[in-house]
Amino acid sequence: MRKLIASTFASLDGVMQAPGAPQEDPTCGFALGGWMFAYADESMDISAAGFDGKDRVLVLGRKTYEIFEAFWPYQSEDDPVAKTLNSAEKHVASRTRKSLSWNNSTLLHGDVVSAIAALKVQAGPDLQLIGSGNLIQTLQAAALIDEYNVWTFPVVLGRGKRLFGDAAKPSALQLVRSQVSNNGVVMSTYVPAGDIRPGSFASGEPSEKEMARRKAMASEMT
Repeated sequence: MRKLIASTFASLDGVMQAPGAPQEDPTCGFALGGWMFAYADESMDISAAGFDGKDRVLVLGRKTYEIFEAFWPYQSEDDPVAKTLNSAEKHVASRTRKSLSWNNSTLLHGDVVSAIAALKVQAGPDLQLIGSGNLIQTLQAAALIDEYNVWTFPVVLGRGKRLFGDAAKPSALQLVRSQVSNNGVVMSTYVPAGDIRPGSFASGEPSEKEMARRKAMASEMT
């Protein structure tokens, strides 16, 4: 089964709306679009996190698709990101679009969870979600996402569309990779790690097993 990988930019308070430009997504009066621009630098490898869709099949929500559709087909094919995204196979979740004009784009029909689950069992490259906040939330609740690449920028936005909302499925994640860019962007990769395991420090000294678990977590983060 191929993996479904979600990659997104987020503020410190979890907002992912319109990171690239003011006009990208001003819905609900969001006026801080383009908040990631000042932090971009050469130490941020977008390909490593799947943001360029290289060697992946794209899965996009309608809004992200329309932002990409209005921009990438009109960029020079000398731009490696434009070349990759324009040629990539794209599957789009939308209740309102009847047709798609961007190259190699297909509408997902019926229940989106069932449609993505069917794509996962097909042979081929891994599936790549970019942005697409509503779709991420739907697929997270259905436990279909196998990897999260979350780039956290050192800004607090206060309002806007968030990566996870009230309908998110409570679950644990394991940090498998982390790097900090020259401008302080924390680039992290997580994989699902089962259910949350609540506990209490009020019960006295932690058990030997708990101490071993904490040491293992600490070593992973160094």
